[in-house]
Amino acid sequence: MSKYYVNKFLYTVDRDPELLRRYKENPAALVASWEQSIGPRLNDAEMSTVNHLTEAERRALVEHDYVALFEMGAHFFLSLTMFIALHDEDWSARSGPLSFQREFARRLEHWLGKDYPTIAI
Repeated sequence: MSKYYVNKFLYTVDRDPELLRRYKENPAALVASWEQSIGPRLNDAEMSTVNHLTEAERRALVEHDYVALFEMGAHFFLSLTMFIALHDEDWSARSGPLSFQREFARRLEHWLGKDYPTIAI
């Protein structure tokens, strides 16, 4: 897993309301677009050809599968904050405040008492 690249995706998408909106509306299109134009960008003038998403990473991002991302070693906080931004409003409207956060915790509770996957790059 390219933890750096997945974490870069989580970080950049979470901090840009337009990217976040596009990711919520059409995850596959945003992931593909990000991989081609945003992900490789090192700065305003330089592009990298080194990093890429694996099929498993791409699938987890497209499917909003935060459990798989966690298990692959994506940074927990980056993942949590982005998926809260994506899903909290919908979950809260159905089940009240912090509903999505409780669902996130429930889906990861099989990790309680275990060593969490490392986030080291």
